[in-house]
Amino acid sequence: MGTVWEEGDDAKQPSTAPPPPPLPPHESDQDLDAGALFVLQSKGLWVHCGYHLTTSIVAPALLSLPFAFAYLGWGGGVVCLVIGASVTFYSYNLISLVLEHHAQLGHRHLRFRDMAYDILGPWWGKYFVGPIQFAVCYAAVIFSSLLGGECMKAIYLLSTPNGTMKLYEFVALFGILMLILAQMPSFHSLRHINFISLLLCLAYSACATAGSIYIGHSSKAPEKSYSIVGNARDRTFDVFNAISIIATTYGNGIIPEIQATLAPPVTGKMFKGLALCYVIVLSTFFTVAISGYWAFGNQSAGQILANFTTGDGIPLLPRWFIYMTNGFVILQLAAVAVVYLQPTNEVLENLLSDPKSSQFSARNVIPRLISRSFAIIIGTVIGAMLPFFADFNAVIGAFGFLPLDFVLPVVFYNVTFKPSKKTFIFWLNTIIAVVFSILGVVGAVAAVRQIVLDAKTYKLFANV
Repeated sequence: MGTVWEEGDDAKQPSTAPPPPPLPPHESDQDLDAGALFVLQSKGLWVHCGYHLTTSIVAPALLSLPFAFAYLGWGGGVVCLVIGASVTFYSYNLISLVLEHHAQLGHRHLRFRDMAYDILGPWWGKYFVGPIQFAVCYAAVIFSSLLGGECMKAIYLLSTPNGTMKLYEFVALFGILMLILAQMPSFHSLRHINFISLLLCLAYSACATAGSIYIGHSSKAPEKSYSIVGNARDRTFDVFNAISIIATTYGNGIIPEIQATLAPPVTGKMFKGLALCYVIVLSTFFTVAISGYWAFGNQSAGQILANFTTGDGIPLLPRWFIYMTNGFVILQLAAVAVVYLQPTNEVLENLLSDPKSSQFSARNVIPRLISRSFAIIIGTVIGAMLPFFADFNAVIGAFGFLPLDFVLPVVFYNVTFKPSKKTFIFWLNTIIAVVFSILGVVGAVAAVRQIVLDAKTYKLFANV
């Protein structure tokens, strides 16, 4: 054991304190692959983590919550919102604790698939978690482009009622904005953009709430009913469809990647970030859902801002207010899309970049520019082709967010810490895993059924 000399008055006295332990080999920059080294840089503070979490969770998908309430009613809607908030906050903290535990053992996991690979086995990481996470995150990019185009079209038709531009043209315009932001080099480099995103989600949620309350009290308020329509079979499927929409709204799917942006040591930082995020969650989800459903009842649209104009395009609110609200949504959607593009960026960097060269060398910049641009272009084209946003919102929740955010965190915790079967936490985690696995399967069936029904109405590149 070497001798360590300490500074100060006793600088000449040797200390017998052991030197700090060496960094585990796989955490050395020289041994990280290009995806981890360039995209998942561990430099952030807990508050930056809070910004990333808020952007990934408090996104414009929350504007679909009144639509979900239309299928669940008042009691079911509020209960599902409360359960969603409680379970996801609990699950995200569990997955953070598991990540911290493995980091202390010298195995810091930077990606969801690596975590599953190490805890559950190679098959789970390579063939289940990895593909599902990639599909869910890229789907979020696609639907961000679609919803961005819809908001731009809403502004256009309000200012030019007889305009001839089509929805797919606006989706393409929004794609240009995403194309620029997609070139941000790392997840950590998005911290300032995601702080602005946090302010934007507060802004449009406040606008959606105020607009719903204003319309609900005005003489122009549409007739509303809180009855749940449809026969028993349709109502049953609609309930699971609505649960999948709520799961999507609370979904994240990239908790390990967000925690990877924290500078070590990471202990306790993720909890602070989640606390910041869920303050925003509680102040936006419940106000938008309750005010929107109160104002429009079972006529709530798949995206509540669509209720701010009549079917004939007549605004129920001042035009400037609708312009402003849609503008806030458009800007935040760009940030959301770029956050969910990070797993794709990480995979592309790993395949195409050279970790031994500088991140900003021509050898790495050119492949990064081409591959990220190609990813955005493909996502934008798919978004323009598939214009029924709310239905696919449910598919994302059932197939992706329910297993990733509700089931796997409790499984990871039980496998890692092995709590006794006599403990409360073991059975709580087991019940959560079983219940939400069943909801995921049934919700997937309900969501696909709804898409099949709507597919008879829409066509590719439809101008809806």
